[in-house]
Amino acid sequence: MNTPTVRSQSLSPGESLVAQLQDKIEYAETGVLSKVLLKVPGCQYTLFCLAAGTDITEHTSTRNAVVYVLEGQGTLTLEGKEIPLEPGVFIFMPANAPHALKAEANLAFLLTLSEG
Repeated sequence: MNTPTVRSQSLSPGESLVAQLQDKIEYAETGVLSKVLLKVPGCQYTLFCLAAGTDITEHTSTRNAVVYVLEGQGTLTLEGKEIPLEPGVFIFMPANAPHALKAEANLAFLLTLSEG
């Protein structure tokens, strides 16, 4: 699957970042559009926007992950359990947990990957 990525925000040491996530949401006609919003040592924050009908097949990550749904609808299958995705849903996934995703409508979420 081709996942276009937009360059992440650069911060100077000690600098803060404020972003309106709703303004950054955009969808491709099909597939996934991801934008790395911020990358700091040990943590990465990425906005994922999946077009309706997009599937991400089962995979794992070597890092802990948090998904926070901003808009849309979908289903996350996490370790064999189906979890409905809708705005406001917060999910913690430990490293190496098998998961897959289906966007039933355009779906946007913030994915935070962290070490340890």
